[in-house]
Amino acid sequence: MTKPAIRCAIYTRKSSEEGLDQDYNSLDAQAEACAAYIASQKHEGWKCLPSRYDDGGVSGGTLERPALQRLLSDIEAGRVDMVVVYKIDRLTRSLADFAKLVDRFDAASCSFVSVTQAFNTSSSMGRLTLNVLLSFAQFEREVTAERIRDKIAASKKKGLWMGGLPPLGYDPHPDTNRRELVINKAEAETVLRLFTLYLERGCLNATARAAAAEGLRSKHRCFTSGRTQGGGLLGRGHIHRILTNPIYRGQIRHHDRIWPGTHSAIIDEVLWERVQVQLQSASARQRGSQHPTGSLKDATPDAPLLGKLRDETGDLLTPTHTQARGRRFRYYVSNRLISAGPDPKGWRLPAPALEAAIVEVIAGHLETQATRHEVLQSGSATEQASAAAQVQGMAKSIRAKGCAVIAHAIASIEIIQDHLHIRLDRTAIASLSGLDGALLTSSLLAFQAPLSLRRRGVETKIIVGSRAPKPDRTLLRALRLAHRWADMMKSGWSLKDIAQTEARSESYVARLLPLATLSPSLQQAIITGTQPVELSLEVLVRSSLPLTWSDQERRFGLTA
Repeated sequence: MTKPAIRCAIYTRKSSEEGLDQDYNSLDAQAEACAAYIASQKHEGWKCLPSRYDDGGVSGGTLERPALQRLLSDIEAGRVDMVVVYKIDRLTRSLADFAKLVDRFDAASCSFVSVTQAFNTSSSMGRLTLNVLLSFAQFEREVTAERIRDKIAASKKKGLWMGGLPPLGYDPHPDTNRRELVINKAEAETVLRLFTLYLERGCLNATARAAAAEGLRSKHRCFTSGRTQGGGLLGRGHIHRILTNPIYRGQIRHHDRIWPGTHSAIIDEVLWERVQVQLQSASARQRGSQHPTGSLKDATPDAPLLGKLRDETGDLLTPTHTQARGRRFRYYVSNRLISAGPDPKGWRLPAPALEAAIVEVIAGHLETQATRHEVLQSGSATEQASAAAQVQGMAKSIRAKGCAVIAHAIASIEIIQDHLHIRLDRTAIASLSGLDGALLTSSLLAFQAPLSLRRRGVETKIIVGSRAPKPDRTLLRALRLAHRWADMMKSGWSLKDIAQTEARSESYVARLLPLATLSPSLQQAIITGTQPVELSLEVLVRSSLPLTWSDQERRFGLTA
């Protein structure tokens, strides 16, 4: 039986241009060796493509090579089944880049062969070698990340400014080699005035109104691209961040540690302490304040998110309720809608839907972090796996018991445009999970979640988990294999022959083959990445597919 042709592309590279002008150069020698190897595999159906992919005088330390990019385009277009090189370092000298390339090859069902190093990803031994190399690549990435984090921590401990956008009142030092900030005198006056206004008014909302009346503005930035940013009115949240930023006291913050900075302070110690005491006092009064029973300002006792929610202006969302037709309806409302009257930018959110949405996004985030083993900053594989299991258990408990379980572990939630910015309390999460709080990763405790809010200022429908289309590589690869194997069976191949040729088990081939009969709408959704979130390869292969396409679409949630 004739085996299907495997289209082989030869890739060659030479770092220097020396000798490339000769009639027979290094690229020709590499190509000749690769062609001979392909010819030796003719009985396996290997066929050499006429086009050559030669990068002469290009370093292997970058992937931005003309011939390599052309090769990758042809692979993703389905015109290449096998990449053949003389040595692995001809493809790349970077393990991290090698891992990226193999991922792209694998997504397009393309294999990789090094003719002088017994490396072939179409065989089980080749895949084992690949896994070893990928392990070293992962190690290299993690060591690099740790080195960068350590450098930033050490630099901030010395009081150095480690880049980013400078805050209002400061500019980067004119000497780009100096890691420090210099005072912008005009902006420093704005900062000082904000501190003074807050002491005079004693309230962030009143301070924001006074700042607007005096024409105080946020920092105006002009980027090299020509884009501008800032220069607008200062909201309540922005002012709060300024009043609590230790950089104005001449200090540098790194996570929960504060170090003396090398820059000059704008606010003296006496003014700083007075503002901090007043902020803490106002915060305590706000949490403990009581309103007349039955009024719109009544903070209902069943409002677990009391004091946790703020909108993009920094305004607190206050729990309220109304009575209609004998039923009680709970809401979280921007405080200014109560204290200052109508505001089209204020939020009025139904409490049950918002609480359920927050429970879902927090539980989903915790599960994702656990799946990625991004729970602890350090620890052995066993410790990481145990921590992941504990966090997954905590996520299940949150889903089962609702918002009351996780509310005390929420430090703050900001509703900004179409996202929730959520910060979890380290100590509370440590208590819930049974883990050491000092070892928890920052990505576990602070994250963003997409949130779709249909209407604003009146009743709002909350939709969680809106996402941009993102194709599932595993599903795409399985779909390609299913169609290829189905075509082979139509040509007379047996299941056993396909399994042997593809180096797969017969049961694996048999499980994937039915995917070729999926409804065209389902297949198109998989290709474009618009399939339902819960539709995975495991769900498909473990399900008995309905015979009709319409039933398949209903079964997997594509249609109602």
